[in-house]
Amino acid sequence: MIFQKLYAATGSWDTVAKAHEKSFFDFEFITWMAWTWQTAVFFIFIALCLTGMILWEKKVPGGTPRRGILSLDTTRGDRLFISLLSAAYIHLVWLGLVDASLWFATIISVLFSIIVFRYV
Repeated sequence: MIFQKLYAATGSWDTVAKAHEKSFFDFEFITWMAWTWQTAVFFIFIALCLTGMILWEKKVPGGTPRRGILSLDTTRGDRLFISLLSAAYIHLVWLGLVDASLWFATIISVLFSIIVFRYV
């Protein structure tokens, strides 16, 4: 059934397997991922977060863990991890339950990250 629709959409089997024209982001070793500009911004943001945490730790060493409202001993890296993981879950829940723009979920994630870094 699927193959019949694919054949009908393309007109012939010769055009089904034709290689597409390569664009700027087509590299052989990363073709398993859908590299859009949004995906690139996401990974650049993660790299900047990690780089910022390294520079912050070098400038102001914070080696001693801090006990927050959850009575967990957390370091800056722990709080960054909690923030990023929570942001992922906030966005997934938002996509599953709400039909509004994802920018609201992003704002909620940023506010939650501020709370985590301040009080957890």
